[in-house]
Amino acid sequence: MADPKQEQRDRFRAEDPASGPMTTDQGVTVDHTDDSLQAGERGPTLMEDFHFREKITRFDHERIPERVVHARGAGAYGYFQPYQSCAEFTRAAFLQDPSVKTPVFVRFSTVQGPRGSADTVRDVRGFATKFYTSEGNYDLVGNNFPVFFIQDGIKFPDFVHAVKPEPHNDIPTGASAHDTLWDFVSLQPETLHTIMWLMSDRAIPRSYRMMQGFGVHTFRFVNARGQGTFVKFHWKPKLGVHSLVWDEAQEAQGRDPDFNRRDLWDTIEAGAYPEWELGVQLVPESEEHDFDFDLLDATKIIPEEQVPVQPIGRMVLNRNPDNFFAETEQVAFHTANVVPGIDFTNDPLLQARNFSYLDTQLLRLGGPNFAQIPVNRPVAPVRNNQRDGFHQDEIHRGTNYFPNSLGGGCPALADPDDPAFRHYTERVDGRKIRRRSPSFADHYTQTAMFWHSMADWEQKHIVDAFRFELGKVGAKEVRARTVEQLSYVDHALAVAVAEGIGVPAPQERPNTPQPTPSPALSLENNRGDGSISTRQIAVLVSDGVDAAQTIAVRDALTEGGAIVELIAPQDGTVQDKDGSTLAVDRALPTVASVLYDAVLLPPGGLDSGNAAADDAALRFVRSAYRHGKPIGALGASVDKLADMLPDELRTAAEGDSTVTESGIVTDRLSAGATAQDFTGAFTEAVAAHRHWSRPALPS
Repeated sequence: MADPKQEQRDRFRAEDPASGPMTTDQGVTVDHTDDSLQAGERGPTLMEDFHFREKITRFDHERIPERVVHARGAGAYGYFQPYQSCAEFTRAAFLQDPSVKTPVFVRFSTVQGPRGSADTVRDVRGFATKFYTSEGNYDLVGNNFPVFFIQDGIKFPDFVHAVKPEPHNDIPTGASAHDTLWDFVSLQPETLHTIMWLMSDRAIPRSYRMMQGFGVHTFRFVNARGQGTFVKFHWKPKLGVHSLVWDEAQEAQGRDPDFNRRDLWDTIEAGAYPEWELGVQLVPESEEHDFDFDLLDATKIIPEEQVPVQPIGRMVLNRNPDNFFAETEQVAFHTANVVPGIDFTNDPLLQARNFSYLDTQLLRLGGPNFAQIPVNRPVAPVRNNQRDGFHQDEIHRGTNYFPNSLGGGCPALADPDDPAFRHYTERVDGRKIRRRSPSFADHYTQTAMFWHSMADWEQKHIVDAFRFELGKVGAKEVRARTVEQLSYVDHALAVAVAEGIGVPAPQERPNTPQPTPSPALSLENNRGDGSISTRQIAVLVSDGVDAAQTIAVRDALTEGGAIVELIAPQDGTVQDKDGSTLAVDRALPTVASVLYDAVLLPPGGLDSGNAAADDAALRFVRSAYRHGKPIGALGASVDKLADMLPDELRTAAEGDSTVTESGIVTDRLSAGATAQDFTGAFTEAVAAHRHWSRPALPS
């Protein structure tokens, strides 16, 4: 039988009108489209690169009106406050005075899908922060990965076209598991480091509030003396870095496609304000070339063990927007929105973004006056001679040119002694060339470092993710080529992936990297401050429940900051063992275990007398167990829980009281014990988030 996908590919090649050499829109033949024109191999991108500008401009204008990428987002207002003055490194005013709170707006987003896609897809997440500083707006436009897929911005249209839905059928939405993305990856080994992050649990965050953020690029701090220091930016969530697992992420897409944005909105409305710490990695300019990678390469990180992250301040989000369109949808970020004391480097991806963002906003927001939209408006005064244009809201008076005498010479230039923005003085020379610096050439060492830094369970999830993604790829040659690329990272990884997708295992490479692991990369080492603040805990109740014990444990967990919901077979109330009623929060058919961080079975919680309801409750518990979530049981519910546990855990659970490393916490409440005696151990299990050491459930 003919392969329909192969026939489709053959037909595409035969009918493709662009079968000759690549050209610009003006018909000029192009012989290189992988590197921007720059002054020397590590120099800045040149404005005269008409091919780069045309390619980016055409890409930026492809969609109206939603963003081409990062279309689905959620935002919130808050403030940033430095811990101490950073004057030694930067003159930026908002990083000087610990008593000053700078207003911020943050937008979190997915990348691939449109506005109507789901939150819990496997994807990179945007983490963009607008600081409304006294010196003007500063935008830290980052992601939840510290690295990016490509090294030069001229490749950005190619990457996004590859990861977006396939052009012939516009499938899949919000997903990277398809032929064109993996075809691109298999041919561009520079993507592998970020692909490894994408295949990890980092790509499916439990919450925006439990997600790291990174500036990705190497920027430059400049102090009042004009001295420069290279800087990498890190956002670290106070609650720790926590993720979903793939099958619960997929179920959550059906149960609640707004899972992450609803979580952010609800917790801010409840007053449980999310918080992040801003940290920096600082590298003196004299040490720029001391690493075995290039600081200007956006596909590389500086391992924290080499250059520790120094905390410099905290950010709290404490207010939801009033109108999604006016604020979250119209907010405009731009990597070139910097303030005195923060400047750029010659990173070719950053140089491209500094052009691309403004160009995009001119189209999306209807012209050059988008900075007058309230969410984009700086708190610093705006004085210039720029006039008119689409959507002009200001009523200007006086002259509109400089220099002038009729307007009193206003607005005048800043005095040389005033703290105006001045670009960092840096020598730039070199031949005009399209060539990647040889210092960007190693695509495998840091990819291998990430892999070897993962805990066993994280590595298993990565292998499973590769198998799922590549299993959706129809072109066997793309599958095989991707596995070949993985063999340059780690042979065991490549073999494990190959076994799951039906391609031959690759040969072992003699020079596979064996880098020093970076423990800071593992989720095992990013669990947070040990609190259970905002953790969602489901308490399963039914008629006959011990209401007193249930209320006692609920109140104790709530006092610790958790969000506790009583879930029953039906809405309304249940009757407790003494005949009184207990109000419930949700009905079991409307929720699922994937929407909660832990589950608790109070005395009588699984004794509704309704076999179907009890079976649904047990499925709820089994799902929580399979996903490594903490499970607690009290009183007679211990026996119900023990019946479903593997033999290794059943014996312990059947004892009087037990706390296991597997996150199973039980207490029979014998000898006059109360639920209060149980909550400390259960709180500890919930704070750990996941427990992957537990044995598999019996079939």
